[in-house]
Amino acid sequence: MSDPSSSTEFPYLHGFSEVEQARLVKQAQIAESTIFHDIDYAGAGRLLEVGSGVGAQTEILLRRFPALHATCVDLSPAQLGAASRRLSAMPWLEGRYALHQADATDLPFAPRSFDCAFLCWVLEHVPSPARVLNEVRRVLSPGSPVYITEVMNASFLLDPYSPNVWRYWMAFNDFQIDSGGDPFVGAKLGNLLLAGGYRDVTTQIKTFHFDNREPARRKTMIAFWEELLLSAADQLLAEGKVTDEVVEGVRREMRQVQNDPDAVFFYSFVQARATVY
Repeated sequence: MSDPSSSTEFPYLHGFSEVEQARLVKQAQIAESTIFHDIDYAGAGRLLEVGSGVGAQTEILLRRFPALHATCVDLSPAQLGAASRRLSAMPWLEGRYALHQADATDLPFAPRSFDCAFLCWVLEHVPSPARVLNEVRRVLSPGSPVYITEVMNASFLLDPYSPNVWRYWMAFNDFQIDSGGDPFVGAKLGNLLLAGGYRDVTTQIKTFHFDNREPARRKTMIAFWEELLLSAADQLLAEGKVTDEVVEGVRREMRQVQNDPDAVFFYSFVQARATVY
C-alpha cells in the first residue's frame, strides 16, 4: 500500500508526487488504531524502520513509544525529503530519529545495531523479501522483536459489485507482480520469517470491515480507497493494463458505492511478529 525500499530499478506503482505523499500520511492515520493495536516495543530503544517513506509511520511510532529512537531507511530521496520536512516540523521529535537513503537488501549498519524493527507495506514492493528480512535480522540484537504488516490483496471486497473496480484491481495486482512485487505477500510472512531464521513467529489477520454499523467510517474508507486505486492510474494506463474507460468506470462506481445506503467494504491484511535469536 505504500513505500518501496528495494532496487533502484523497481517501478513504484503509486509514484512520488506531493499528492501521493499526502495520501501516505492519510493512510497511516486511518489505519493507525488497527495496525498498532497489538504492537509492543516495551523495553526497546533503538528501532530500525525499513521503507520509512514520508515518515508517516515514524511519527506514530515515536508518539506511541516515547523511549524509541528511530533509524529510518528508504531508497527514495523524494520520500526522505518529505519525511525530513514533515518530522522536522514537529519539535517534540527532535533528536529522536535519523534518516538514511539505503537499499534494504544492503543495510549500512553493523550487526546488532538495533533492538527492534518495524516494516509496514514494504515487502509487497520489493523483488526479494527474503533478502530484506535477512539483512534486518543481521543488524538486530538477540531478543529483538520485529513487527511486519503486509497486504493480502485477494481479500478485497466491495459491494455493490463494481465491475470496473474489479478489472482495475486485477490490473493493479498484475502490474505489481510483473514489476517484481507481491500483492499477496502478507499470507507468506510466516514462511518467510521461518526461512529467514526468526523465532517465535506469529501472525494475525487484521481487517477493515465497514457496513451499516459504521456508516461514517465506511464513507471515509471508500473515499480513501478511491484515492489509493487512482494513485496508480497513470502507471497502469502507460503500461496498457487498463483503459481510460475503465478508469472512468472506477470513478463512477466508487461514487455510487460511497453513496449506497447498504454498501460494504472489506479488506484484510496480515501482521507478523517474530524474535531474533
